[in-house]
Amino acid sequence: MIYLILLLVAYCMGSICSAVLLSRIFYGIDIRNYGSRNPGANNVQRVLGWKMGVAVFLFDALKGIGAVGLVYFTPIPEGTEWFEGFSILLGLSAVLGHIFPVFFGFNGGKGVATIVGILTMLHPWTALICMLVFFLFCWWTRYISLSVLLAVTFYPVFINVLFEAILGHPETLTIQLFSIVIALVLWLTHLSNLKRLIQGKEQKFSFKKPVEPLISYKNSR
Repeated sequence: MIYLILLLVAYCMGSICSAVLLSRIFYGIDIRNYGSRNPGANNVQRVLGWKMGVAVFLFDALKGIGAVGLVYFTPIPEGTEWFEGFSILLGLSAVLGHIFPVFFGFNGGKGVATIVGILTMLHPWTALICMLVFFLFCWWTRYISLSVLLAVTFYPVFINVLFEAILGHPETLTIQLFSIVIALVLWLTHLSNLKRLIQGKEQKFSFKKPVEPLISYKNSR
């Protein structure tokens, strides 16, 4: 019973949509009515600026960290494959909640930041490498969505190929399968971004003022 309760708690944690909450609190708007209408850090950055985008990203990453941390409330011995497996299930429950939030009409984000939080808990060094890959391609291309997809594609490659070559032993089958599932999830949630990239309509990242500034902040409250 405790396992089902914790999975439900993880899902509810993921369902807390920081993009919607922060845009309502600080701007009196629903971010889902602006930009790409996606309640995620990337769209928040485009509409409200990079500082608010960073705040949303960090909040959503903490959801992944917190969800995985729920495993310590179980009697599963730490360091076992069952411990690792249930940690992953908790993290995936949070991602499911982030993408389909019960508190916000099942209209959520794409799961990037929450997944980063999960990877930080499960495999911090690999998460750091993926983040470096992301920042490298983001600096080069200025496309956040493309950089995310390249970084998440590198993750299963590292886990399933380079990990054994560098350290001399393979990762567990659970982590290997998880790396592939996570990559597939993010590719699926970014299909609209891929379409815009192909059409040349995807907006580039900028530290300057928002691409789509609010018409009137005062009148929107």
